[in-house]
Amino acid sequence: MKFLAVCGFGVGSSMVLKMTLDKVVKEMGIDATVENTDIATAKATEADVYFTSQELLPDLKSSVKNPVYPVKKYMDKEEVGNQVKAYLDSVGGDK
Repeated sequence: MKFLAVCGFGVGSSMVLKMTLDKVVKEMGIDATVENTDIATAKATEADVYFTSQELLPDLKSSVKNPVYPVKKYMDKEEVGNQVKAYLDSVGGDK
């Protein structure tokens, strides 16, 4: 499974989100690869699920076929974990 953390330039906030996603994935025991990138690259990159800011959500959602989940606080493991759980619930459980 591939998770993609997306921000405007693929450097700062997406890296912070990637690190939080890495922690959540490990704690939940999910077999997933987590990468971070900028929005332009994300639009051309296949991933099972995308995580991004509320501001970038509409643009990214209209450009990719798989689910996109917004995250407000990139360092908040609880919020990020809730979004990961929402994704897993939508695809039928823990993978």
